[in-house]
This record gives sequence, structure tokens and C-alpha cells, in this order.
Amino acid sequence: MNPSFPKIKILFLGILLFSVSFAEAQVSPNLGQTDRWMKGALAAMEQRDYQTANSIFRNLIDSGVPLPDEMPYFFSETLFELGQYDNSSNFLNKYLELTGFKGENYEGAKELQARLKQPIAAILACNLCDRRGYRFQTCFTCDGNKQIEQVCDYCKSKGIVGCSRCTASGMIKKVNVFNIVEFFECERCSGKGRLTCPECTGSGKEISDCKTCSGSGKITSDALCDHIPHVHESEPVK
Repeated sequence: MNPSFPKIKILFLGILLFSVSFAEAQVSPNLGQTDRWMKGALAAMEQRDYQTANSIFRNLIDSGVPLPDEMPYFFSETLFELGQYDNSSNFLNKYLELTGFKGENYEGAKELQARLKQPIAAILACNLCDRRGYRFQTCFTCDGNKQIEQVCDYCKSKGIVGCSRCTASGMIKKVNVFNIVEFFECERCSGKGRLTCPECTGSGKEISDCKTCSGSGKITSDALCDHIPHVHESEPVK
């Protein structure tokens, strides 16, 4: 037996074990980082620094690692303190859905659920904000007018469209009683193969719903709504 064979075998096994360990390290989630993020977020919450806690929780979500079971509850608490009530409610419902009454913070979750009822109701009753609680502002494209002159969608600002009767060829093909194919000038477009756009009457422009605000005259801002009309604001578009 070749005396070098055991050495080769040991070397091969060593390389194999290293490869497996390296592959596992590549695909295994960084649970240590997850734990550090959670501790950092909870510490920020204890200091009532909810903006920092919010940033940490969002980094944790964006990382793609498995989330701790209690994370949605703490995130919903943070969002509540920041006035993001709709988002808070969403994460709280997800927490209760995933953990049920077995969750470590089940009682706290039910209390938070009760605290959310009033602000959520205020959002739904307010016409100054969207259902997430973000205040509307006047559309910057149409200045709240809902409709503006813009490029005609039908003809793409060309002012003309192809004749559908002759498929823009200007000629109509017919087969007579003798089964002979004959071509005639299209009466609809006078043989031109094109027509004046019926939507913009050839101008290439049309008065239509603003595309930015979908004809509502308002868009959502980044500001959370206090549900109180402000003096500097005009009457919200209805």
C-alpha cells in the first residue's frame, strides 16, 4: 500500500470539510447581527428615541434575515409613537396573526390595539389625509384644477390617426361576383389613409384628467396629518 495514501485521504477530507463549512457560512443568516440590531432598537425605545429605533427596525427588515417573533410588536409600538398609526396597525395585526395569544407581548399587543382605535378612526373620518394618515397637498402639476392641457393620448400629439377602415392604406379591397379582386379609394379618408384625430381635432393636445393626481387635484405629502385645517391651506379639493 502506498504510504502517502492516508495523507492524501486526510488532505482530501480536510478540503471537503472546509468547503462545506465555507458554504454554510455563506448561506447562513447573520443571527449575531440580528441580535445586535434588536438590542439596539430596544435600547433606543427605552430612551424614547423612536426615530433611531425606526431606522434600526427598517434595516433589520431590509437585511432579509429571519425576523425575531417579537420584532413586529416592538416595531408597531415604535410606529405608534411616531404617529404612523396605519403602519403600526398593520405590523400589530401581523404580530397577532403569527404569534396569537402565545406571543410574549400578547397583552401589550391587545392594549396597543385598543389605543389604535381612536387615531385610526380619526384618519378614516378626515378628508385632509389619505387612509394612511398622510396629509394631502395641492397637485403641483395642475395646481388643483384636476384637468390640464396635455399631450393627446389617442394620437400621441400627432394630430392624425390611421384610418381603421382601410388600415391606413387608403384603399379598400373588394372581391366582385366574378371572384376578381378590385381596389377602391377609401371613402372615409379620401384615399389618404389617415384622419384628423377625433379626440383633439388635430391639435395634438387635449384637456383631460391630470396624470399626476389622476384628476383629483391633490397628491399625498410626506407630512402626517393632524386633522386640523391650516390657515395657509386652501380648501381641500373634493
